[in-house]
Amino acid sequence: MESELESLLLEAHYIKKFEPRYNVKMTDGKMYPLIRITIKNDYPAILFARRPDDKNSIYFGPYPSSSAVKLVLKTIRRIFPFVSVENHSKRVCLYHHLGLCPCPPAFDTPELKKEYRKTLRRIIKLLEGESKRVQKELEKERDEASKKEDFETANTLQKKIQALNYIAQPVHTPFEYELNPNLRTDLRAKELNDLQKILNHNGYNIQNQINKIECYDISHIQGTNTTASLVVFIKGEKVSSLYRRFKIRLEKTPDDFASMREVLNRRLKHLEWEYPDLIIVDGGKGQVSAALDVFKEKNIHIPLIGLAKRIETIVIPLEHPSVNNSANNTYKLEPKDRFREIVIPHSVGALQLLQRIRDEAHRFAITYHRKLRSESVIHSK
Repeated sequence: MESELESLLLEAHYIKKFEPRYNVKMTDGKMYPLIRITIKNDYPAILFARRPDDKNSIYFGPYPSSSAVKLVLKTIRRIFPFVSVENHSKRVCLYHHLGLCPCPPAFDTPELKKEYRKTLRRIIKLLEGESKRVQKELEKERDEASKKEDFETANTLQKKIQALNYIAQPVHTPFEYELNPNLRTDLRAKELNDLQKILNHNGYNIQNQINKIECYDISHIQGTNTTASLVVFIKGEKVSSLYRRFKIRLEKTPDDFASMREVLNRRLKHLEWEYPDLIIVDGGKGQVSAALDVFKEKNIHIPLIGLAKRIETIVIPLEHPSVNNSANNTYKLEPKDRFREIVIPHSVGALQLLQRIRDEAHRFAITYHRKLRSESVIHSK
């Protein structure tokens, strides 16, 4: 499944269809939970409901369980704070201090009321599946704030955009899985094919199908216990048995680029580890350049890209022997000197694949780093 919510929806669908003997929880005829918005109120609230029996409210769902409703609302509320009780007091509530409730009755002004209504419209669009429209609105406001040099507002909006990108991953209906039991495999294959087409369109000449991908990430806090992770994905799925972790041996001042060179040198010494079809480094031009230096020294021609965090920019080294510098690239920002920077639209599965791989590499590196840090604390006592 692409998400926890999708798994819940599929589970509910199959239980309702096949009525398994030992699972009566969702076959007992009870109404599935809904999301209710009291849209006619002065200060609309977003609530949990069992039946759509209020004509002055709008409803979304049904969802397979109350936990599914809570998952949806909890995720959205972190991006767009909303009122969660029908009759909110005119005092500031606890959720306001947690950044989850705007408490409009407590701050009753026309401007704040208008702002809250705008937030509700965006929540409704999200529940209707129009996340792209919401994202474009936020991006427009962010750019306007930046032009006015209101960087605090721009930063807040950017965080909302990033969170929205995370929750707005594609969700596939149970009906799609029924039509195609191999849907997950087909989705992974499409992600890989899209990635290969984009890379070839932007300079690479990758003939064989991308099957095995390795991704590297460097982790440290204030320069201590620097670690690196190597995660492996085959056919778009992680293969944790092939993961490797490295404790960086450099004794100098922390240097992410030198650490990247070290870990790649150590990895390439292991000839028994089959080479991948693509290597990804978590970072921008500096990390890619460090990796390319190692490739040149060892005469390695494995396709190489970086994934920069700032705006999810993909970095391609033009000096890589497999890259054609004159290639036409639709997603190009600006080709500069030794690198080509491209941005893949969020609707393209290739970006979701790259983000999934990068996030797994980061998680694995952080886990090892925390272990080393804990051990150092124990030994220092």
